[in-house]
Amino acid sequence: MSWRLTAADLPDLARGATLLGTGGGGDPYIGEMLVERVLGGGSITILDPDELADDLFVIPTAQMGAPTVMVEKIPAGTEPTLSLRILEDHLGRRADATMPIECGGINSMIPLVVAAETGLPVVDADGMGRAFPELSMETFAVYGVHGSPLALAGERGERVIIDTGDDDRQMEWLARAITIRLGGVGHIAEYAMSGADVRRTAVPRTISMALALGRSIRLAREQHRSPFEAIAETLAPTLYSHVRELFVGKVTDVERRTTDGFAKGRAVISPLDPADGGTFEISFQNENLIARRDGEVVAIVPDLICVVDHESAEPITTEGLRYGQRVRVLGISTPEMMRTPAALAAFGPTAFGLSEPFVPVEHVPVERIPVEHVPVERSAEAARV
Repeated sequence: MSWRLTAADLPDLARGATLLGTGGGGDPYIGEMLVERVLGGGSITILDPDELADDLFVIPTAQMGAPTVMVEKIPAGTEPTLSLRILEDHLGRRADATMPIECGGINSMIPLVVAAETGLPVVDADGMGRAFPELSMETFAVYGVHGSPLALAGERGERVIIDTGDDDRQMEWLARAITIRLGGVGHIAEYAMSGADVRRTAVPRTISMALALGRSIRLAREQHRSPFEAIAETLAPTLYSHVRELFVGKVTDVERRTTDGFAKGRAVISPLDPADGGTFEISFQNENLIARRDGEVVAIVPDLICVVDHESAEPITTEGLRYGQRVRVLGISTPEMMRTPAALAAFGPTAFGLSEPFVPVEHVPVERIPVEHVPVERSAEAARV
């Protein structure tokens, strides 16, 4: 059923969306402030995907670019709604709702900015179930909805329409080039679709799941419980049911560069106790792609690789990684619709040039986060995700 989201929900939503963003999806604080500025004391209607009318017209909205650029180049705030209006004018039809294309600190928030400004509802779903660096890496595209025409808006009112038919990779390539020329950040409206298409192609209820995750982490801290057990408890009844602790240590090296419109690099994490031996390395392209322990793969896309503070479980983005941070690395399983052969071809290891095959994180022989002592009662948000 539909529900209402208010400004009081934003910190928890940003936290949970950042965890699901697996290192990418933009800065959570910036995303939260953008929504808060336009929402004020109002609220936004969140629609359950199962209840959408078949002919409901949905236009997803998002921000694209390198997360490292977004930290310094703050959006004007007018671009997301402008991109929606550009695409509506091009198509000759007004949207009935908007929706995220991915989970992330900013990109779970951009549709909320549009909703707060326009009064549109937001569909509780997205096209990645996490964050990926390229616009073609969508469950929408995997299951038959194409991104073109795409509308792109810049902070100075620049307006661009890109139409590559059913070639979503070409759409990404052109949009990325324009985004680079705009200074590394652009705002987009794309993958216009019907309510029936949403139900068929989108990962369901990721907004409510992100809210439940962020709230469970906060409440666990306030109640002096383990936030890591809270994460496992919250995800257990969802499509993301497997959670594993992959490593605990200190960040000892970060190599990061902004190139081709992406933040690319790696992070090395060493054990807190040198006697434990071994090292852990994560490679990323905006988002964390592959994690190796002593050279052996322990998690790989499309499964989630999440770096969090080793005590508070606060998620850490790839642009936020710093030398000396004490962290835990969590592996989280993705929904089955993201593990089909067609899905793996679009955003599995080979899509990033990785030679290692996809192995589900629950099949890798590492310790799972203990949940046997988690309290039985679940929050209302966790129960309905």
